[in-house]
Amino acid sequence: MQQFNTIIGSDIQAAKTFLENGEVVGIPTETVYGLAGNALDADVALKIFSVKNRPHFDPLIVHTHGIDEIEKYVSEIPAKARLLMQRFMPGALTLLLKKKSLVPDIITSGLDTVAIRVPNHPLTLKLLKELPFPLAAPSANPFGYISPTTAQHVFDQLQGKIPYVLDGGATAVGVESTIVGFDDDEPVVYRLGGLAVEEIEKVIGKVKVNVNAASNPKTPGMLKSHYAPAIDLIFDEPATLAKLRTEHKTAGVICFDKAIDGLTGSKQVLLSPVGDLNEAAKNLFAAMRSLDNSGVDIIYAVRFPDTGLGRAINDRLKRASVK
Repeated sequence: MQQFNTIIGSDIQAAKTFLENGEVVGIPTETVYGLAGNALDADVALKIFSVKNRPHFDPLIVHTHGIDEIEKYVSEIPAKARLLMQRFMPGALTLLLKKKSLVPDIITSGLDTVAIRVPNHPLTLKLLKELPFPLAAPSANPFGYISPTTAQHVFDQLQGKIPYVLDGGATAVGVESTIVGFDDDEPVVYRLGGLAVEEIEKVIGKVKVNVNAASNPKTPGMLKSHYAPAIDLIFDEPATLAKLRTEHKTAGVICFDKAIDGLTGSKQVLLSPVGDLNEAAKNLFAAMRSLDNSGVDIIYAVRFPDTGLGRAINDRLKRASVK
């Protein structure tokens, strides 16, 4: 990972330049500080996961500067979502909406919905208005650490890993945004946060609260099975691989950098022929989708090196194999 002389400052143009050059920076919001990068660039998304040392591909929240901008990135907005947007944006509300194809799969963890919001912080809103793209921005802290509420918190935790922290003072809310999705156009709260459920219900009536539910496919990091192909995916089971060698079953195989010998008739996908775990992570979702629609009977995935983003790939494949 590249090392930086991390700077704390209030220069929007400096932050803008780093972001336009494909770097990630710390930004203030009213909830917590975010680790921000171009939400339309899959390579930048991988930098965010790498800097956070995030052990799995949780969906990232996309930040933009206005309600009208949201329509560029989503394909459907339920009527109740529009009411919430008009009342609480900008603010501590994130909506889960059907995404358009220009939002990379890595941002949404392979889901067809994107988490999107308009942050209520003047410095970040000004920055967003000057950028030609929205920002993906999870909390600006290493995975498992306390979320940062000042620029100094970000500096203390990520010094050397990012070039710049935009200092907007202490956050006003201090906890993450409330996440609301829609099930057949009916609102569901998937994460409790800076916007109270009671305030939401004043606008759209009673809502379902489905926090940390085992059947919840939308809340980051809560599922054993997060994205699974329609056909069975077997992860890192040597006995299964041995059977594929002898049965000559029409199999799809997800490999790292080398094909597996002896798999007659199989369709093998190398995620990175040059052995780059970042490239492998970037190609993972596309490989799963491709094999799912290729006519194979089963998908087998090998275990990747358990370092760097290899841990994320292994976690993702493990969850995809759970039925």
